[in-house]
Amino acid sequence: MAELREVQITEEKPLLPGQTPEVAKTHSVETPYGSVSFTVYGTPKPKRPAILTYHDVGLNYKSCFQPLFQFADMQEIIQNFVRVHVDAPGMEEGAPVFPLGYQYPSLDQLADMIPCILQYLNFSTIIGIGVGAGAYVLSRYALTHPDTVEGLVLINIDPNAKGWMDWAAHKLTGLTSSISEMILGHLFSQEELSGNSELIQKYRNIIAHAPNLDNIELYWNSYNNRRDLNFVRGGDTTLKCPVMLVVGDQAPHEDAVMADSGGQPQLTQPGKLTEAFKYFLQGMGYMASSCMTRLSRSRTASLTSAASIDGNRSRSRTLSQSSESGTLSSGPPGHTMEVSC
Repeated sequence: MAELREVQITEEKPLLPGQTPEVAKTHSVETPYGSVSFTVYGTPKPKRPAILTYHDVGLNYKSCFQPLFQFADMQEIIQNFVRVHVDAPGMEEGAPVFPLGYQYPSLDQLADMIPCILQYLNFSTIIGIGVGAGAYVLSRYALTHPDTVEGLVLINIDPNAKGWMDWAAHKLTGLTSSISEMILGHLFSQEELSGNSELIQKYRNIIAHAPNLDNIELYWNSYNNRRDLNFVRGGDTTLKCPVMLVVGDQAPHEDAVMADSGGQPQLTQPGKLTEAFKYFLQGMGYMASSCMTRLSRSRTASLTSAASIDGNRSRSRTLSQSSESGTLSSGPPGHTMEVSC
């Protein structure tokens, strides 16, 4: 695997008092399914996994994750872990448009690119954070490489292939809506879109005027052609690591947690998501001495009692047990944490 590109950049963002700029290195490596770019922040920590992120359709790593990782309370976490932000092929800033007829990788093939990234970086294990299509990609990777995944944070994941009714609705929508509007309908709820907030206007403009919109459409098509992950509670096809399931309050299928649901809690509620992620890490045996976040102490106290650490990550307890209404199982009871933001 030959390195194609390495660029050293300093991320542009407001700095907290006493905070120094983070230096990022962007790399690109060849895989059996084409080139993939990723950006690394920080240095590896002994005996700690890397945090690896994978973004949703219509976004790249910056537009999907910057508000979360720039949040003040997140700084304590990122000081303790190296971060790897993966851009799906053709989604990175400045990416050229793929030629006509280019066969974009399936989501399964995108998952198969991840070992090339870890091999290049010489990283042995990760904690994955994925949104939408990215959550699916990381779940598929965790199913085929369970020994390299210590934990997963899955935001708005839909593990099921599209049914006939979904396909019909998708085709009808495509007759009256642009690709950018369909993708916005995937990212955000109808209530959010109707409100047309500053956030919605920002992301509508980002997607509608993206110079790589043709590439985005290819990623969108791969997402809509995904296979069923075939999770079975208590069966052989299941995630072996602790899992944190996250869904936005604006999502139309919040109760099921597993939905192509819209709403982007990492953008709209970075504080709540940071708090939940911190307790998730503590439940895995990391950052046991971490300080409390600035959210309400009453809610924090109730969460802490359910997230006590037993000293063994393989039997770690998290904030809640698996919901019987969901279809995603990650193994023994207590290994799934469900969060609504």
